[in-house]
Amino acid sequence: MTVRVRIAPSPTGNLHIGTARTALFNWLFARHHRGEFILRIEDTDQERSRPEFAENIINGLQWLGLNWDIGPIWQTQRKHRYQEVIQELLDKKLAYRSYETEAELQAMRAAQEQQKQAPRYNNQHRDLTPEQEAEWVAQGRQPVIRFRIDDDREIVWHDLIRGEMRWRASDLGGDMVIARADGQPLYNFAVVVDDMDMQISHVIRGEDHIANTAKQILIYEALNAPLPEFAHTPLILNAEGRKLSKRDGVTSISDFRQMGYLAPALANYMTLLGWSPPAGQELFTLEEIIPLFSLERVNKAGGKFDWDKLNWINSHYIRQLSPEQLCAELIPFWQTAGYELDPERDQPWLLSLTELIAPSLMTLKDAVNLARFYMSELTDYDAEAQAQLHQPESPAILTALSQQPSPDTADAAQSVVQTVVQQCGVKKGAVMKTLRAALMGTMHGPDLIQSWLILQKRHYDQPRLLRALALLQEP
Repeated sequence: MTVRVRIAPSPTGNLHIGTARTALFNWLFARHHRGEFILRIEDTDQERSRPEFAENIINGLQWLGLNWDIGPIWQTQRKHRYQEVIQELLDKKLAYRSYETEAELQAMRAAQEQQKQAPRYNNQHRDLTPEQEAEWVAQGRQPVIRFRIDDDREIVWHDLIRGEMRWRASDLGGDMVIARADGQPLYNFAVVVDDMDMQISHVIRGEDHIANTAKQILIYEALNAPLPEFAHTPLILNAEGRKLSKRDGVTSISDFRQMGYLAPALANYMTLLGWSPPAGQELFTLEEIIPLFSLERVNKAGGKFDWDKLNWINSHYIRQLSPEQLCAELIPFWQTAGYELDPERDQPWLLSLTELIAPSLMTLKDAVNLARFYMSELTDYDAEAQAQLHQPESPAILTALSQQPSPDTADAAQSVVQTVVQQCGVKKGAVMKTLRAALMGTMHGPDLIQSWLILQKRHYDQPRLLRALALLQEP
């Protein structure tokens, strides 16, 4: 059997991390079994579907490296096929037209709620006579199409992650709508037709679809179609153990990208959200995961999202990049921040800056704040820096430093420091602290000598020394 799996997002929002993790598991499963991975865009909800969301989904999957073998296939281009299958079910008396108005359905639900009953359709239009149907049509009512559900059934299937699953048909809410009055097919029907036609062998999706699976199995049976294997993955949870949602802040893949996470790092981390690697390994590329991946190692319990672990993994991948690769990743973040730079003209300087701040990066966006000290002529001073600049020996040190030529090598910088130590009769530490306060505006940060050289290449060092000296001379 050829393994064929799919990811079928709805373009009603940006690519969510939960959908992306499901896509990742499908992709790994397909690649492990040398099968096919299909991308299908479920855009039948025309009211909420947007082209920009579809573009976001496609771009997000491509960015993560989840290349598909077939697709994207758009549901809206298959409408004629859905109509054929609906007619087939109507002809077999397995589906029927239902003429209730929305007001009547709401009244039904209100009565059930008042009697503390679970909401369900009462199947009252299941066996209308031709005369009754003609009467509804004469009133101008537009029917929906409902699929017959035998309440006495028990739906049983073997889930590849959860084992045997049982669902009572009586808990499915009565005969379900499979097409709206305008003919638009609904999810549980369209997905079965698509998976059947595309010969999907394994349906791997979130556990929030378990009830849908019970409904869909009934439709497969009605169409005499073979069932795919089902596997329901755990949800991604927040720190409180609830399903990760927009209320938790960042949830879309494009958000993570804008925050400065690398695609290989995010893919690596998403794999750990619900899948247990052998031997406790936590760092691996997608290609390294393929031979290791199996549904047997997917957990039943939800995976809690851990920012600290994601940051640790991301910092690892950042350190694997060459200075040239990392610099290319950082430049868009610097440009977005409004820093003035020419990527071609400033390449040597940007590479030096990249090498300096690389060990401090957890995300690419961290480079915006870390580079702030180097991107303009003047800087502000935090409380510690101001305290250092007001030390008794600082004016003399700053004066001596400003009178020395700007260094262009690390040895020249050390020579300037030693000269100032001798001229001012102070310890080297006092010179270094005062130099850091004047150049950087803070007492913490990357290597001072390398920072000095980077500032010198843009001729920012002398203006900063003079500004610090002028600050001390203000009344």
